[in-house]
Amino acid sequence: MKIVFGLAFIATPLLWTSCHTERTKAEHPSTEGKRITISGRKIYYEEYGQGVPLLLLSGGGISRSIKDFEKCIPSLSEHFRIIAPDTPGQGKSEQLDSMSYEILTNCMSGLLDSLKMDSAYVMGWSDGGIVGILLAEKRPDKVRKVIAVGANNGLKPAIPPNYSPEPMPIDEWAKHNKEAIEEYVRILPRDWRRLVNDLNTMWYADEYFSKSIYGRITIPVMIVLGDRDDIITEHGLEMHRLIKGSEFCVLPNTRHEVFAERPDLISKIAIDFFSNK
Repeated sequence: MKIVFGLAFIATPLLWTSCHTERTKAEHPSTEGKRITISGRKIYYEEYGQGVPLLLLSGGGISRSIKDFEKCIPSLSEHFRIIAPDTPGQGKSEQLDSMSYEILTNCMSGLLDSLKMDSAYVMGWSDGGIVGILLAEKRPDKVRKVIAVGANNGLKPAIPPNYSPEPMPIDEWAKHNKEAIEEYVRILPRDWRRLVNDLNTMWYADEYFSKSIYGRITIPVMIVLGDRDDIITEHGLEMHRLIKGSEFCVLPNTRHEVFAERPDLISKIAIDFFSNK
């Protein structure tokens, strides 16, 4: 059991590199990537850099998913082959028939297979962190290590006990998110109401998955939270204790938006964790 409080580690050599020794640095996320069909839907993704594949899984919402990592992609792409998909129904990816963490996990599992990667690292934030944990249990044949940032197993056990979360009525939500909705339908015409309703159904479920999944994880996992995160530290510690051999990292003076607020620190932590044998 290892707990780290906001420390950047000393990097060690990569476990694996591609036959190409030259790495390409992403100065900024591009405007166009590739599309691949998973479960009958076109999933959009972008690639940067070379080396061991690193799958970046974003949080939930209706905006471009890849933007969650735009401050980290340049540094991470110096060490890894970055695979950054837009979550189904978000950004430039088509909607699925329904939404659940299991469905999202199956979709990202299919992406790993379709891209024919021997193995990959996974780092996810918020919804993506939850999917990362599920991939750690489901695909140890493909996933080497996982960093789950801001993950949880349900809002009720993960937030302060004096706070009772309820979804905002969709028409009220729309009044506060007009620009995001306009951008969403401009990028790819879809039913934004259906997506928001699907996300609310998923987010406000009592439990996202059985806790027995934690005990079946056999690959290295790091749980990361900000010290001012919406997810309480005790919940992160519970996940850490239930995942054998996992590491737990708390970033100082950081809220839930870890990749926006502390991109340099989380990038250094990720580079060391994934590169350390």
